[in-house]
Amino acid sequence: MPTLLLVDGSSYLYRAFHALPDLRTSAGQPTGAIRGVLSMLRVLEADYKSDFRAVVFDAKGKTFRDDWYPEYKANRPSMPEELVAQIEPLHSCIRAAGWPLLMVDGVEADDVIGTLSRQAAAAGIDCVISTGDKDLAQLVNPHVMLVNTMSNEVLDEAGVKTKFGVPPGRIVDYLALIGDPVDNVPGVSKVGPKTAVKWLESWGSLDEIVAHAAEIGGAVGENLRKHLDFLPLGVKLVTVDCNVPLGQSVTELAPLAPDTARLAELYARLEFKGWMRELSGEKPAATRARRPVSQAQAMEAAPTVEPDRGAYECILDAAQLDNWLARLDAAPLVSLDTETTDLDPLQARLVGISFAIEGAGLGTNLGAKVLAAYLPLGHGYAGAPTQLPMAEALAKLKPWLESARHSKLGQHLKYDRHVFANHGVHLAGIVEDTLLQSYVLESDKPHDLGSLAARHCGLATISYDAVTGKGANRISFAQVDVARAAEYAAEDADVTLRVHQVLRPQLAAEPQLESLYRDLELPVAEVLFRIERNGVLIDAATLAQQSDELGRKIMALEAEAQQLAGQPFNLNSPKQLAEILFNQQGHAGGEEDALGRTLDRRGSAGKAGRGLPAAEEDPRAPQLRQAEEYLHRQAAENDQPGHRPRPYQLRPGRRRDREAGILRSEPAEHPDPHH
Repeated sequence: MPTLLLVDGSSYLYRAFHALPDLRTSAGQPTGAIRGVLSMLRVLEADYKSDFRAVVFDAKGKTFRDDWYPEYKANRPSMPEELVAQIEPLHSCIRAAGWPLLMVDGVEADDVIGTLSRQAAAAGIDCVISTGDKDLAQLVNPHVMLVNTMSNEVLDEAGVKTKFGVPPGRIVDYLALIGDPVDNVPGVSKVGPKTAVKWLESWGSLDEIVAHAAEIGGAVGENLRKHLDFLPLGVKLVTVDCNVPLGQSVTELAPLAPDTARLAELYARLEFKGWMRELSGEKPAATRARRPVSQAQAMEAAPTVEPDRGAYECILDAAQLDNWLARLDAAPLVSLDTETTDLDPLQARLVGISFAIEGAGLGTNLGAKVLAAYLPLGHGYAGAPTQLPMAEALAKLKPWLESARHSKLGQHLKYDRHVFANHGVHLAGIVEDTLLQSYVLESDKPHDLGSLAARHCGLATISYDAVTGKGANRISFAQVDVARAAEYAAEDADVTLRVHQVLRPQLAAEPQLESLYRDLELPVAEVLFRIERNGVLIDAATLAQQSDELGRKIMALEAEAQQLAGQPFNLNSPKQLAEILFNQQGHAGGEEDALGRTLDRRGSAGKAGRGLPAAEEDPRAPQLRQAEEYLHRQAAENDQPGHRPRPYQLRPGRRRDREAGILRSEPAEHPDPHH
């Protein structure tokens, strides 16, 4: 059966803009969103062969929904100038690549997509819609499915029911109940997805819920009854119109041959040098003589084959594991990653292990196929497939894991060393770490794997949130479906290998940075691992002596402060401190204290305002300043409930994405330490 491929261009545009770093040409032209959208289109085109296709964008100006509800999308900020500047060249690139591009005045992209999908069904054509917009789930039927290139998610009718809890035919009812904050469409107050699903399961439809509104008790029942007048409009606002006039039919959307001359012109202007070489048939060089001069050039300098997630293996039996052990033993370098139960490396237990190797032997062949696999060991949920016993699998892997002659690569492998150590395995053979490579080459940029993949390989990876959910709905990785976990985990190992293939030549081209990486950062990671694992030995007697000396000095300073003030006062009171220092002693005022509060110094009303010498001229000024600094610190500390001074603590598992040999104390930004 013929296929129509529809792309929600507006969804692609915003997601690419926010997902990728601020890439620019050497002249300052922003290109990140352009690069991201074109990359996703290339992946989509390769994965879904189609007879007809189109990229659909929202047109400028208002739509019919604005006439129905003036507050529709009123909360959306204006488009950033950096994104506006990329729209015209993006449209030009899409058209030059042979994609039909549609924008219909007064109509949203969703409605154009809905109308085309209905036309396709009537003509006996299957339809694939690529989007990240949940509203389009209402269009799914036996002939229409949704795909999400950024998360690799595919939604058919069963997939919609699994994801949202309701079938496609009830998505409109579901959205009308919960509302759509993105489009500023209010739902029933305090009614979230769980309540909406519960009601729809109980009564079957929104109409029946309304009919039984009087029976629903509590605050949510009252909120529903208050919202009844708005519900019909809410339904209209979230319903995709599948009957808008388009002026062309599905069969007129056959792809055109790419205009290579126009593409070459556009790629040259945007500095997409990898794609320019691709157009000319030139093969990429094995290495680079120097680092690229712009981020856009950095991404283009080493074009990478898109990951084939469908080829990832999930190791579920002993024969598969034996086969992979043979591959690992023969490979000159293996990319290794772990999935775990905890962000704290000293507490984390294994959930699974992933591996990646280059099919043709690792080197600098950036176009070579990467083989990747995931070994699940601790997934526990209803219906989970049988997995190899962890003890048995680790016993087989242990000789390779502990072998120093088998070279291993990873993204922040210090964390993985702790995890394996928790299971009695001493990981050895660590020769490369992409987090440390990135830190040495570009210390001012993010070092998480997703950023590295986007910045250096032009790849949009599956996010941790996409597989585990967010906030209160987040599940542990052990509860993630094994097939989905395999895509995510194997991709991590795969992409780490690809990032290494780009960063390794850059380090090799700069001997000083290479030395910093080899001679300092990698050894320091080993030292930090040992410190975190074993702790730091402290001489308690010396520490107690130091504490006693400091205590005596503090007491002497307190006594001196009381003497200089000429009266007793509460040293921990900012108010009394201000009275002594600025009214009675005549110091100038207006500065903030250690807590960020402006003290009431009133210098003009103090002694300095009555002809007495200013504090800077007072012979006691040095002692006063010393006492003032101490008292400010004391006020800052003692004004905090439950405060007690404490030494700096080494806390592994904190801010690993920027650690790279330097201890940080900020909390980690992401629940997956490799991301």
